[in-house]
Amino acid sequence: MTGLRVDGGATVYRLYDVGYTIALERAGELLRDASQGRVRPGRGEARALEIRNPPLFVSLGSWDVTIRGESCRAALSANLFDFGVCSMQLRVPARPALDWTAFAEFGGAVGASPGIAGIVDRELRLLLDRVRAAIDRPGIAPLSEEYIVFRVDRMAGAEAGKSASDLLSDDQLAALLLGERRPLSPSARHELLPHRFSYYPDDLTVLTWDNALVVEPRVDDRDIEYILEFANAQLLELRMFDGQLDARLPALHERVAAARKRGPPRLSSRFAAVLADLQTHVADITETVERVENALKVTNDVYLARVYAAALEQFREQAWRRGIDRKLGILRETYAMLNGEAQAARGELLEIAIVVLIVAELFLGLMRGA
Repeated sequence: MTGLRVDGGATVYRLYDVGYTIALERAGELLRDASQGRVRPGRGEARALEIRNPPLFVSLGSWDVTIRGESCRAALSANLFDFGVCSMQLRVPARPALDWTAFAEFGGAVGASPGIAGIVDRELRLLLDRVRAAIDRPGIAPLSEEYIVFRVDRMAGAEAGKSASDLLSDDQLAALLLGERRPLSPSARHELLPHRFSYYPDDLTVLTWDNALVVEPRVDDRDIEYILEFANAQLLELRMFDGQLDARLPALHERVAAARKRGPPRLSSRFAAVLADLQTHVADITETVERVENALKVTNDVYLARVYAAALEQFREQAWRRGIDRKLGILRETYAMLNGEAQAARGELLEIAIVVLIVAELFLGLMRGA
C-alpha cells in the first residue's frame, strides 16, 4: 500500500529442552532480582485458557545486534517452563516509520543475523548455571526450535476506515513471512497463508510454520506472542519424545536379541534388565507427554483459544502425538511379549522343579523300601 509506514520489530524465540522438569519456585529463588515472576495472558478472554503452571519470566539485559548494517539495542529475556523447556527471546526493534518493503527486508535480515545465535547460546548457558539446582536431570538436548514473531505496533498513512487485514495484501504478507518477492498464485497463497485472525479492526495475526505477524496497537498486549511461545514449547517436547522413541526402538531390538543369546533360556533372568528399563522409559515419556499437553487447556472458543488451536494445527501437533502414541504402543507390546516369554520360562522352570521333586520322592521311597 503506497504511503503505508509501520513501527514495530521482531522477536526471535529459540527454545531448548534443558531437563526433565524445572522447579519454578526454586528457580525464582535462585535468580532473585532477575526473575519477574510468573507470566500469563492478560486479556479478559484469557480466562478460557487454563494454564496449570505459568512459566517463569527472566530478564537478561540488553545487547547490541547488527541488522542490515545498523546497530540496534535488543532486549533479551527467557521463559522457563516446568516441563523442562527454556525459551530465550531476543526482541529487536526496527527503525520507526519504515515502509512495508523496508520492514520485510528488516525481517529477513533478523532471521539471517549470525550474531543472534551466539548471544542466545552464551546467555542460555549462563542462565542454566544459575538455576541448575532447580532442574531435574539437567542437560541441553541437541534438538531446538526457532520461531520469529514480527510485531507491528502502529500503521501510519493508512486509509481511514480500513482494517489491518484490508491494508495488508497477500503479496505483502508473503514478502515478510515467506521471503517471497514475486506474487504468489491463489492456490499458493491459500496453502501457505491459511491462518489469519482479527479480533478488532486494528489488529491482525497471521501464522506460518516458521514465523508469524502480529499487528497490535496496544503495545503492552503480548498475549498472542505468549500463546505462540507456549505452542512452540509443546512442539519442541513432542519432537524430543518422537526422536527418543525413534532411537529407542532399534536399540531395544538389539538388546532383546543379545539377551536371547545369553545363557540357558530357562535358567536365567535374561529379560529382567530390559523389562525394567523399558517400563521406566515408557512411564517417563507417558508422564511427561501428559504434563506437556495439560500445561495449557482451552475451555472455551474465544480469540486466543482459536489462535492457539491454529498454531497447534500449523505445527502438526496431532501428527506428532499420533506418532508418539504409535511408538509407545510398540514399546508396550514389546514389554508384554517379553514379560509373557519370561513368565513362560519361569513356568517351565517350575514344572521342571516339580518333576525333579516327584522323581526324588519316588527314588527315596524305593530306597527306603529296599
